[in-house]
Amino acid sequence: KAKLTHFFTPCISLILIFNCIQKSSFSINPNPHNNTMKFSTAITSLLLAHTTAFAPVELSKNVLKSSSLNMAFKSNVFSPEEVTFADTTETIVRGGRDLFPLLPKAFEGVKNVGVIGWGSQAPAQAQNMRDSLKEANTDITVSIGLREGSSSFSEAKECGFSEEDGTLGEMFEVIKKSDLVMLLISDAAQAKLYKEVIAAMKPGATLGLSHGFLLGHLDSVGEKFPEDMDVIAVCPKGMGPSVRRLYEQGKEVNGAGINSSFGVHQDISGRATDLALGWGIALGSPFMFETTLRSEYKSDIFGERGILLGAVHGIVETLYRRYQRQGMTAEQAFLESSESITGNIVKIISTQGIKAVYDQLNDEDKKTFETAYSASYLPSKEILQEIYDEVSSGNEIRTVIMHGERTSKYPVAKIDGTETWKVGEKVRAGRDEENIPLNPFTAGVYVATMMAQCDVLLESGHPYSEVVNESVIEAVDSLCPYMHYRGISFMVDNCSFTAKTGSRKWAPRFDYILDQLAYTAVDNGAPVNQELIEAFKTHRVHEAVSECCKLRPAVDISLFADTSTKEIVIQ
Repeated sequence: KAKLTHFFTPCISLILIFNCIQKSSFSINPNPHNNTMKFSTAITSLLLAHTTAFAPVELSKNVLKSSSLNMAFKSNVFSPEEVTFADTTETIVRGGRDLFPLLPKAFEGVKNVGVIGWGSQAPAQAQNMRDSLKEANTDITVSIGLREGSSSFSEAKECGFSEEDGTLGEMFEVIKKSDLVMLLISDAAQAKLYKEVIAAMKPGATLGLSHGFLLGHLDSVGEKFPEDMDVIAVCPKGMGPSVRRLYEQGKEVNGAGINSSFGVHQDISGRATDLALGWGIALGSPFMFETTLRSEYKSDIFGERGILLGAVHGIVETLYRRYQRQGMTAEQAFLESSESITGNIVKIISTQGIKAVYDQLNDEDKKTFETAYSASYLPSKEILQEIYDEVSSGNEIRTVIMHGERTSKYPVAKIDGTETWKVGEKVRAGRDEENIPLNPFTAGVYVATMMAQCDVLLESGHPYSEVVNESVIEAVDSLCPYMHYRGISFMVDNCSFTAKTGSRKWAPRFDYILDQLAYTAVDNGAPVNQELIEAFKTHRVHEAVSECCKLRPAVDISLFADTSTKEIVIQ
C-alpha cells in the first residue's frame, strides 16, 4: 500500500498540473518579453509541482531560487547591463542625467502625462518628471489631476502647476487627455476608483503605477486589468520626499535619486518596457531592476511592515524600555536604541554593508551582538513570515481597504505623543552627531531582524535586487535618514496610508515578541546559537548588498537643504 501511494501521488500531482495549464487562460502577447515571463511562470509551476512530488524540500527550493532570480530584459532605447548579485546574475539599467537626451525616444507617442493624486509620491514624481522632460527638450506636458475641491490644489500651484496653463485640473478630466496615467492616489482609493479611472482612459493610453497594490486587490476579488491596454509600474524604493530631495541635490553630479524597480504587466504596444525605463530615468533613479507587479506588492507591503517601518518602530520601543529597566536614564535609553540605529548603524550599512556593523565591534561587543542576534533572529522571523503570508494571501490588502473605509469616522492620528518620542525630541535637540554610540545589543537585534527579512524574501523566491532594496537600501538610504532627522514617529506619520496602516498594526507584535521571547532568553542565559551566527557571517546577501552599495545614490541625502517637496502630511 505504501509503495502504491509513493508511486501514484506524484503521478496524480503531475496530471493535475498539466490539466491546470491546459485549462488556464494563457495567451500570446505581442511582446516577446512578456511571453518569456509567462512561459517561465508556467514552466516554474510545473517544475515546482514535479519536484515537490518526488523530492520535497531541497530540490523544490533550488528550482524556485534559480527560476525566480534569473531576471533579464531588453530595451530598444537604453543599455541594460548584467550585474552579479551573490550567486545570481540580473539585468539592470543605470540612470543619470546624461541619459535625458534618450527620453524623447522612450516617451515616443506620449504627449500628455497625467499624475493623479498628491500624496507621498505624486509631488516628487510629478516635479522630477516635468523637470527632466523639459531638460530633454520635449514638448510633453505633465499635469496634476485631483479630486474636485481638494485642498491639495493650492500645494500643486505652489509647485508650478496651474489650471491656467492646463497642468492642473479635476482628476478624471486629466485622465481623459493623458497618454500615460500615473495613478498615485492612495492604495485604498485605487481599489475604490480603479473602474472609473480605467473607463476614463482614452484608447491606447498606458496605466502607470508605483505600487503593485492594485493588482493585489484585483487578485483578491478575481478580476484583471483590461487586456487592451499597457500596464506598467515604476516603484521608487523610498518615500516621495526623498525621491525629490535626492533629485534636486544630485543635479551637479549627473543625478542622484532613489533606486526603482519596474515591472511590465501588460505590453500591447510593444513599447512598455522602454516607457517604464524612461519614467525611472526621469525620476532620477541611480539604477532600475526588473520585477513583476505581483512580486513588487508582496515584497513592498511586507517590507514596510517589517524592518522599514513596523519592525524598527517596535524594536526601538522595546529596547527603550529594556534599557531603562537596566538602569539607564530615559535620554540615554533613547540614545542607545533609536539614535544608535538611525545615527550610526544604518550609516555603516549604507556604505559598507550589513556585516560591517559586526566587523567594526571589538571582541567583547561582538559577543554582546551575537547574544542579541541569536536570541532575536527566530522570534523576528516568526512575525515576518506571518506578515508575508498575510500579504500573499490578500488579507493585508483587505486590511488596508477596510481601514480606508473607516477613516471618515476614525481619522488617522499622529503617534508622536508618547513618552518615547517626546524624549526623542529632547535628545535630538542636544544631539552630538559625532558621538552617537554603536550599541552592540541594539545592533544585534536590528541586524537579526533585517537578516530575517532578507531570508523570508529569498525563501519566497524574490530576486536579490528586490530583497536588498526592500530590506536594506530603502531603510538606510531613504527612511532612516528621515527617522534620524525628525524621529521614527514622524516617519510613520508621514509615509503612505498603506505603510502607516501596516506599521501601526505590526510594530506592537515585534515589540511584544522580542520582549517575551528574545530578551527572556538572554536574561535566562540561553547559549548563543553558533549555527545562526555562522550563517550570518557567511550569508550570500552580503555580496549582494556590497554590489548594491556600489550603485547607491551619488550623494547622501541632506534633510536641511531647501526643497520644493511636501513632507508634512498629518498636522
